[in-house]
Amino acid sequence: MPSNTAAWLTAAKSNPLEVKTAAYTSPGDHEIVIKNGALAVNPIDWKIQDYAFFPLKYPTILGQDVAGTVVEVGSAVSRFSKGDRVLGHALSLANQKPSDGGFQEYTIVLDNLASQIPSTLPFENATVLPLGLSTAAAGLFPKEYLALQHPSLDPKPTGQTLLVWGGASSVGSNAIQLAVAAGYEVVTTASPNNFDYTKKLGASQVFDYHSKSVVADLVEALKGKTVVGVLDAIGANGAIQNSLDILAQVEGNKVVATVLQPPENIPTGTSAKWIQAFAIKDNGVGKAVYEDFLPRALAGGNYVAAPEPYIVGKGLENVQAGIETQKKGVSAKKVVITL
Repeated sequence: MPSNTAAWLTAAKSNPLEVKTAAYTSPGDHEIVIKNGALAVNPIDWKIQDYAFFPLKYPTILGQDVAGTVVEVGSAVSRFSKGDRVLGHALSLANQKPSDGGFQEYTIVLDNLASQIPSTLPFENATVLPLGLSTAAAGLFPKEYLALQHPSLDPKPTGQTLLVWGGASSVGSNAIQLAVAAGYEVVTTASPNNFDYTKKLGASQVFDYHSKSVVADLVEALKGKTVVGVLDAIGANGAIQNSLDILAQVEGNKVVATVLQPPENIPTGTSAKWIQAFAIKDNGVGKAVYEDFLPRALAGGNYVAAPEPYIVGKGLENVQAGIETQKKGVSAKKVVITL
């Protein structure tokens, strides 16, 4: 068995993370073990560390974004082989297993939440994708959310429009690309310095979410279009309420899929649903995205690993620095640590 090391959250609100040994765990039937070459930090990591709002068993290992090399596969796994370069969405928060956390040398990942990556894609770039990709997919495709058709390499235009609130975020960057790959027009919001960035990802129009007239501007832009709903990728600064106000005034689906828990004051005729990224492991969306679409899309240049990685250091001892950097906020970047 290989030796393993992890950056442990030893107790509620403990800081800094403690780098020490961890067990190496072999995979279950539908799992793979990844030797991590890079990992990424998300806002939920510092929020859990600071506020302990998520029910966890301590000690535990956080981290949901990994990229590296497959070292072992489960007995029912046929898609992957030892030596494959992959990215994966780690699920320690969902299943309470430290072996499935990303902040360590070896991580267990479900085979339907992992994808091969081309040799031209560095691990540092690949690791920006998993949680943002899963979250966007969990809001866009399940029938109980926005129910969009699945992405493909040759999408047929649907003639329908999706609004993505916060297109330069990690979730927003993936939502734009997934929706375009599914045949939808995407209108989005961002800060002005990220307008070009979101358009390069496929957005047809971008609006400044700081503008006092953003709701009226978006209602005007969406007039005459069939709107399939809103993917709210940030859930802050009035995003949910603005999205609901817009949907109340345009034609189409009146649902906001949002990354944060919705407020109670929902306008009549509209609804908001809290996205649970890990749910795609059980409803077919994980397979549709990670198996049927992403490997070929990355290999063919049809999908971009976005946003850009912001590398804060090398080694697990830099995970805490990454968390502190993420806590201060980043724009159109994702905090990454190399291993």
